[in-house]
Amino acid sequence: MSNNVPHYMIIGGGITGLSAAFYLKKLMTEADGGGAPFRISVVEKSPSFGGKIHTIERDGFVIEKGPDSFLARKRPIIDLAYDLGMENELTGTNPKAKKTYIVRGRKLHRMPPGLVLGIPTQMTPFMKTGLISPLGKLRAAMDLIKPKRDVTDDESLGHFLERRLGKEVLERIVEPLLAGIYAGDTYKLSLKSTFPQFRAMEQKNRSLILGMMASRKNVTEESAHLPAAVRNSVFVTFKRGLESLVTGLVDAMRTTVDLRTGVSVVSVCSVDGGQTEVVFEDGQRELVDGVILTTPTYQVAKLLSELPAASKLAKIDYISVANVIMAFDRKDIPFELDASGFLVPKHEGYTITACTLTSAKWLHAAPEGKVLLRCYIGRSGEQEWPAWSDEQLISKARHDIADLLDITAEPGFVEVTRLMHSMPQYPVGHLEAIANFKKELTAAMPRVLVTGAGFHGVGLPDCIRQGKEAANQLADLVLTR
Repeated sequence: MSNNVPHYMIIGGGITGLSAAFYLKKLMTEADGGGAPFRISVVEKSPSFGGKIHTIERDGFVIEKGPDSFLARKRPIIDLAYDLGMENELTGTNPKAKKTYIVRGRKLHRMPPGLVLGIPTQMTPFMKTGLISPLGKLRAAMDLIKPKRDVTDDESLGHFLERRLGKEVLERIVEPLLAGIYAGDTYKLSLKSTFPQFRAMEQKNRSLILGMMASRKNVTEESAHLPAAVRNSVFVTFKRGLESLVTGLVDAMRTTVDLRTGVSVVSVCSVDGGQTEVVFEDGQRELVDGVILTTPTYQVAKLLSELPAASKLAKIDYISVANVIMAFDRKDIPFELDASGFLVPKHEGYTITACTLTSAKWLHAAPEGKVLLRCYIGRSGEQEWPAWSDEQLISKARHDIADLLDITAEPGFVEVTRLMHSMPQYPVGHLEAIANFKKELTAAMPRVLVTGAGFHGVGLPDCIRQGKEAANQLADLVLTR
C-alpha cells in the first residue's frame, strides 16, 4: 500500500481493462458513501488506450482499422454508453443496405432473408436460394424432425452444426458468417464457449431452426432498451467511431484514475501479507492490493509464470487477421450500393474472407460522392499472409474485388491494418479448463483476477461485460475484507 491507501491495478488498457477500471472506481466510490480513500491504476504497454479499437479520420472519411460495430442486442456496451452519457452518439446501419451476399462458384449470391447466424428462420426464402443444393436444403430441413442430443458434454461448433443442419449449410453459409467473429476452424471451436445458445435451443425446442424462430419473437423485447434511433438495427456503432467510446472512458477517469501508457509489466507475484508485487520492464516494482489482468492469455501466462497452472493459458491459440481499406469515387463503382457487403467461403479460391461496403453500411463513414470498402484477410488454415508486404496484401485484395465486384479503378487511398495474434480460439473443453485455472489462481493469489477476450467472449460487449464482472468481483473481495 502507498501511504496506507489501498491500491488496485488493472493491467491492459483495452476495452476490457478500461471498463474494469471505470466500474471498479464507480463501485468503490459508492461504497460507504465514498468516504474511504483508494487508488486505481491502469497500465498499458502500447502508446494509447483502446486495444484493437482504432478510429481515424482522413479526407472526410471515418475509418475503423479494428472492429467496426457491435450487436445491438448485447446490453453491456449499451449500458456503458448510458453510464457515460453517450447514448445519443449511437447510430445504426443504413436501412437501405440490408442485403448481404455470399460467394459461390465465383459469383455473388444474395443471402436469403430470415437467416440468423446462418440458421434459417424463414423456410421459403431458404428453399429458393442458389447457395445450397436441393439435397443440402433437404438435409437442413431434417433439423425439424431430428431428435435432440441428450449428452451435455462440450463438442465442436462445426460438429454440432453439421449434425443439425448438414455440411453444405455449415460450409457455404454458417462458416463464412462466423469467420468474422472468430476467424477459426469450426471443427476445433468449442460450442459451449462460442454459441452456448445453440445447445440451449436444441435442448428446449429439439430443433435448432425452431429454437431460432422462437428466439426471434423476443427481438422487440430485447431492443426496448435501445435509443429509438437504433432500435431497428442489428449492428450499432458510434457516430464518430468506436474510439469515441474509449475517449469517453478515459475522460471519465482522467482526474481520478492513474492512467499510464507506454508501461510494460513483466511479472505479477504474490508476497507476504496478502499483497501482490507488480514488476515493470524498467525494474520498478509496486505493491498493490488487487490486480485485474486483461491482456491476451499468452501474455497472462508470462506475467503469472510463478503459477504452474499458467502454462495452460499459453496453449490457447490466436489467429492473425488483416484488413485492407480502400477509398474510391462513386463514379468508379459499377453497381447499386444497396448491400452491406459479402462473405467468401474457404474453398472459393480467394484471398479475402469478406468485404464490407463500409460507406453503404454506415452513412457517416464517407463524404458525399465517395465510397469506402474494407477487405478482410486471414483465418484458421490461411496464416501465410503475415509474411506478405503491404503491397502484396493490397494487390491481392484489389484482384479479388476486381473479379467479384468489377472494381478496377485506382483507389484514392489505402489503409492496411495487421492485427497480429488477435483472435483467440476456444478449443473444445475451454470453459472447464479456464474454470480449473481460475480455481488454482484463486487458491494461490486470491486478489489477482484474469479476464478478457481470451477467456469468455471476443466481442466488444462481451469484453465490457467481463471487465465489469471482474470489477464487481474485486470490489466484493476488498469491501468484505
